[in-house]
Formats: sequence, C-alpha cells, structure tokens
Amino acid sequence: MIVNIPYWTRVIKNIVYVILLIVGLYLTLKLSIFYMPFLIAFIISLIIEPCIKFIMRKTNLTRRTSSIMIFILVTIVILGILSWIIITLFSESSSLLQSLNDYFDKASTQLQSFIQQFDFDKIKLSNEILNIVQESTGDFLQTVSNWLKNALNGLVNIITKIPEIAICVGITILALYFICVDKIYILDQIEYHLPKTWVRRLSTHLKDLIKTLGGYLKAETTLILVSFVISLVGLYVLTFLKFNIPYPLLMALFIGFVDALPILGSGTVMIPWAIISGLNGDLSLGIAIVTLFIIMSIVRQFLEPKLVSKNIGVHPIFTLIAMYTGFKITGVIGLLIGPIVLIIIKNIFANLIDQGVFKTIFDKK
Repeated sequence: MIVNIPYWTRVIKNIVYVILLIVGLYLTLKLSIFYMPFLIAFIISLIIEPCIKFIMRKTNLTRRTSSIMIFILVTIVILGILSWIIITLFSESSSLLQSLNDYFDKASTQLQSFIQQFDFDKIKLSNEILNIVQESTGDFLQTVSNWLKNALNGLVNIITKIPEIAICVGITILALYFICVDKIYILDQIEYHLPKTWVRRLSTHLKDLIKTLGGYLKAETTLILVSFVISLVGLYVLTFLKFNIPYPLLMALFIGFVDALPILGSGTVMIPWAIISGLNGDLSLGIAIVTLFIIMSIVRQFLEPKLVSKNIGVHPIFTLIAMYTGFKITGVIGLLIGPIVLIIIKNIFANLIDQGVFKTIFDKK
C-alpha cells in the first residue's frame, strides 16, 4: 500500500491550523473575561470615537483636548446611570424577594385550580398521568422560584461587592481615558513590537471582524438600548398612572435581556405578561402592556433595516445552536455570547467555510 505523504502532510497541517485557531479563540475569550474592564473600555472607545472626530473636525481642537471633553461627559453619564441602577435594583430586588413566595403560591394555586377544573375525561387521561402532571407543575414552579431567588440574591449581594465594583469601574474609566487620548501611540507601539506579517494578517482580520461583528454589536446594542429605554419609560409612566407594576426597572432589564437574544424578542416576555394580567382580571394592564409592546415593535421595525445588515450570513438554525451551546457551557449569559462567538468563528474561517470545510481539508486536488 502506497501512502500519499504530501497529501496527508497537507491534511494534518490544515487540521493543526484549525485546532490552533480554535484554541487561540478559546484563550482570547478567556482573556477577554479576565481583562473585562479593558475590553469594556475598548468597546466604549469605539462607540465614542465618532464623537471625538466630530469635535476635532468642527472645532479644530487637538485629539487630546477633544478626547478629554468627550471622556468627561461620558464618565459623568456612566457614573450617574450606574449609581441609579445599583440603588434601584437593590431596592426592587429586596422587595421582590420578600414577595416572591406569595407570587408563586398564587401561581401554584391558580395552576392547580385550572388542572382540577379541566375536563381530562375528554382526552382520556388516567389518574396516574394526571398526578404526574400536577407534580410536574409543582416541580416546575419550584425550579423557577429557586432560579429567581438565586438571581435576585445575586442582585442584592451586589451591595457587598461595591468595593470590587468600584475598583473595576475605576480601572475601566482610566483605561478609557488612555485609549481615547493615546490611541495613536498605542497603535504605533503594537505595530512596532509585532512582526510585519502578523500586523498585516491581524489588520486584515480585525478590519473584517470590526466591520461584521462590530457593526452587528453596535446595531444590536442600539436596538436593545432603544427597547430598554422605551420599556423603562413606558413602565414608569404606567406606574405613575397607578397601574400595578411594582418593579419597573427589573422588568425593563428583563425585557431588554430577552430582546438581546437572537430569534427571541421582547414579545416573549410582554405578550405572556399581558395575557396573565388579563386572566387575573386586570384587563387594563394587559391592554397597556400590549400597547407598549406595539410601540416598541414599530420603533424597532423602523430602525432595524437602517442599523442591522441582513447579510451577516448566519442562518437562524445555526444561531439557535450557538445559543444552546453557549447556554450549556456558560449558563444564561451564554445565550448572548454564543451567537457572538459564531460570528467570530465565521469571520476567522471565512475561506474554509466558503470553499467547504471538509472539502478544503481532505480534498486531494
């Protein structure tokens, strides 16, 4: 038997190349989490860079002066928003924790009442299956209750981590200052210390990655922020109008989080909320929530075509697989990270994907 040495050498080389890229991506993600304050500062610097250039163009000021002006404004806004969110979250989370058992007792009672009133004889269910349904309902509610308690306890425990949060915020602000003011110097230093071939390859990949992933994240962040602000303002307006919404900030954050998940959207939260409110006899609240959802949907549909490129090239089934994989690996936050990693992988392996991954690796041509 004759072994085709050149062919298998090329195959092994391609496989090693793919493995090294995947390991590199994994290490990059781990380092990104470890150096999260610097990553956040870098993302904020990308967002405010157009503002800095605008000030420079309109006023003829130096980059340093323009950066300091925008930096001070952004820092004031960030610190103000963070202070309000932490205080309000602590208050609402503590209140919800105290009332959580009552809410789930009511939900359990209503579900058990519905099961008892439902005519199971029509669908010919045995008593054993009926008992399993009732027990499963109780287990499900208990699981949801425990999950919510853990999440709320985590929010309440934020108060014990204020020194750690303050250090991270301080480092983020300092990093943001240096990145904005000394951006040219930092880029020159990176280019000086790296080999030219690395710089060329990195610049090529980074340009493509910033164009696809950066554009996607910027657009999605804008849409999520718009949805969050509309839901927050709407819920506070409804609270002011004496509707029964005891935790407007928590609900707005939850709506914003679900709206951030690909495939899903704010309707996943708001439609069931409206239906449950109507079934509980608060029809006016249900109508108000549906109205707020319609307003959010109209605004999103108006903005989305202008912000989000439809040519990212990731089919919803692969996005769903990425969300599930991220969830199984890192938990709830993986629902957000999964699709982002998918876009990064698609960008890095663009040539392999376009030509056919296994065809490129194993083809004898």
